[in-house]
Amino acid sequence: MGNTIVSTIYYGNSPLLNKLKYYPLALLLIIFLFSAVIYFFYSSNKNAVQNKLWSGMAKETAHQIGTPLSSLIGWTEILKTENVDPDYILEIEKDIDRLQTITERFSKIGSLPTLEPADIIKETLESFDYLKSRSSKLIEFEIKTPVDPIPVNLNKQLYSWTIENLVKNAIDAMKGRGKLKIEISQLELQVKISITDTGKGIAKKDFNKVFEPGYTTKKRGWGGLGLSLTKRIIKDFHNGKIKVLQSEKGVGTTFLITLKRASHDETR
Repeated sequence: MGNTIVSTIYYGNSPLLNKLKYYPLALLLIIFLFSAVIYFFYSSNKNAVQNKLWSGMAKETAHQIGTPLSSLIGWTEILKTENVDPDYILEIEKDIDRLQTITERFSKIGSLPTLEPADIIKETLESFDYLKSRSSKLIEFEIKTPVDPIPVNLNKQLYSWTIENLVKNAIDAMKGRGKLKIEISQLELQVKISITDTGKGIAKKDFNKVFEPGYTTKKRGWGGLGLSLTKRIIKDFHNGKIKVLQSEKGVGTTFLITLKRASHDETR
């Protein structure tokens, strides 16, 4: 017994076998990643095709609107010779200008908007006055601005659409009765535009959600795209910011837009 040698044999997997047992998992992971890439590519390609389709339809719509719009301009010139009240003609011309602006917006869908220095006070006032004259008399409109011009790099058509959309949303929130105030203030490098209403208000949990495509509190009609597009216009095209500054249920809401002021070199 003293000279007996005891040996222990261990039957285990070789290092190669230990590595191979992870092969199916690695293969599944590769297949999953490959599938994800294909799905992402397919979705992106499909969205690109859809975007091109909608872009083409928008441009065609702009082209189609152009024909009756030209006719309206002609009829307006005729009315000027028929002893019609000049104030009526002036308002008709404003509506025609608005239609031309809308047509231009449609025609540029799919194209990168161009920015140019413009007085943001003047551009805001034009949209404000147009909407005020065509809104309920039960709404009290107020606008407060600095005296001197404030140059900002703007796409005028898109900016006017932004103000128009925010004002219309405020009017809807007030159900055609209340107070709406626009205030423009300036800092050294920025300009801030606030739009305040006395409407039904927004729950705090929905402050960010209101900018999501499809979000709406309306029971009928189109899904909510206005604020989503507004955010894209301000953030992506003007490198600015927009947010719900404050809101209280039954009291009202304030939206705040922040844009960069144009430098002196840009305004020359």
